Amino acid sequence: MPIAVDIDVMLAKRKMSVGELAERVGITPANLAVLKNGRAKAVRFSTLAALCEVLECQPGDLLRWETNGAADPTTL
Repeated sequence: MPIAVDIDVMLAKRKMSVGELAERVGITPANLAVLKNGRAKAVRFSTLAALCEVLECQPGDLLRWETNGAADPTTL
């Protein structure tokens, strides 16, 4: 997937555990793990906002778009 999730980077910078973040955001550690490991198909804006509030960061600190090389115009 071209969207990479950097929650683990922010957790390390904030010296916070996954369990603590999940509790403070109000989601289960299992759901946070799905998001953190890039297996989520979607994320609610309210969850993203809560993550940003707790981690004191911007959405772009948690999510980034990665290219897989040059796009093939015939597949667009």
